[in-house]
Amino acid sequence: MSTPEPFGARLRHAMDTRGALCAGIDPHAALLREWGLDDDIAGLERFTHTVVEALAERVAVLKPQSAFFERFGSRGLAVLERAVADARAAGALVLLDAKRGDIGSTMAAYAATYLDPASPLFSDAVTVSPYLGYGSLRPALDAAATSGAGVFVLALTSNPEGAEVQAARAADGRSLAQVMLDHLAAENAGASPLGSYGAVVGATLGRTEADLAINGPLLAPGIGAQGATPADLPALFGEQTRNVVPSVSRGILSAGPSVAGLREAAERLTDEIRTALA
Repeated sequence: MSTPEPFGARLRHAMDTRGALCAGIDPHAALLREWGLDDDIAGLERFTHTVVEALAERVAVLKPQSAFFERFGSRGLAVLERAVADARAAGALVLLDAKRGDIGSTMAAYAATYLDPASPLFSDAVTVSPYLGYGSLRPALDAAATSGAGVFVLALTSNPEGAEVQAARAADGRSLAQVMLDHLAAENAGASPLGSYGAVVGATLGRTEADLAINGPLLAPGIGAQGATPADLPALFGEQTRNVVPSVSRGILSAGPSVAGLREAAERLTDEIRTALA
């Protein structure tokens, strides 16, 4: 049995060939209405299929937000399963934004859901929360290593409330965010061209004293509706800008429902990001 190509290597290739943009798929009720769709399973399916059709062959990463599918129960999850499969078949890497975090067998079950190739929700990567202790993530980290998938760990998030936990200090004086970043740097040590274990670092932060040199991808949400722009990224990420994966949802999705509109918005943002990170 051949060893799967690591997520970090696949992501590096996708970013170098398609650009660094990560396009979110967030079918919340207000956006469905903006598209002239009902907030029901038919609207969800139409919305999701349109986004995948428009972008999966063009952007490096598609990031469905699981909660917006889960709210429709099993039928919503069926739409998500198809979206993940269709997007991956079209060449996009799928980062499932689930932000799971638990311990022991429960975390192992989450890992099996998103990081086991036998699962219908198997994705190229998944977001996880480390604030039950970094060690609680071990089932997901190990599953990702086995399947060639990736994991993105919440470190410095874009919401203002995040600092309440992430800026707290460990016994050795490091912020909890830095503790998580240091763990990720250790996981990625020696990986080339890029490690498979990434951190979520909000683009709205402006600046940070944290050491972001984790030899892995840095997912940067917050561009567009939350107020950050591609031009803000170099000041925040400095020498790590080449590893930044800027994430945009509403800034692209609001250009729908036409496929052409979505593609134009994604292309414009890809160009802006390329210029900012050059």
